Amino acid sequence: MKLNSPFVITISRQLGSGGAYIGQKLAKNLNIFYADREIISQAAKQFSLLEEDLESRDEKISSFWQSFLQSYAFTNPVAYEPPQIIPTDSALFKVEKEIIEHIAKERSSIIIGRCGSYILREYPNHMSIFLHGDVTFRKGRVQKIYNVSEEAARKMIAQSDKERTLYYQTFADKEWPDARQYDISLDTSKIGLDKSVELIMKYLD
Repeated sequence: MKLNSPFVITISRQLGSGGAYIGQKLAKNLNIFYADREIISQAAKQFSLLEEDLESRDEKISSFWQSFLQSYAFTNPVAYEPPQIIPTDSALFKVEKEIIEHIAKERSSIIIGRCGSYILREYPNHMSIFLHGDVTFRKGRVQKIYNVSEEAARKMIAQSDKERTLYYQTFADKEWPDARQYDISLDTSKIGLDKSVELIMKYLD
């Protein structure tokens, strides 16, 4: 990968494996743009929604009933209000895909999740990373970050893994944790977060 021209690093990560921490460290070390929340923000603007309205949909596939309700617009029965447009999963993915492609063309950046590795698979100056770790390590980080119990952290991890697997399978038609589709796959529970950053930086050198 050439660092003297615009480049992009995509990070796919299991919950609790340190994706945000490592991504932000890399962005700081390389002095490049970090794209995570920005993708939600831009997507919300395009749909004329609040960021909070899309956060719960991030990297998830809606259930049958959620998808059913998205096909209808509901208004206040007392006083008419313009119906709120609730984007389908496909519509949201399409917009986020366009945002990711635009960011990659505009500037060197770190892009977190959202099938970024798949979306930019043919981008000429792109490196993809997959971060994973054992459940004990991930539970500890989730407990600390979200201030939840061990049991709550376990459930959050199981739910996140399930949702991200389905999301990636739906839009990339590939198995999300399959290391063969990434340039680098790191077990952060064994290597450590800061050592993972060091290894990635050495790989770039």
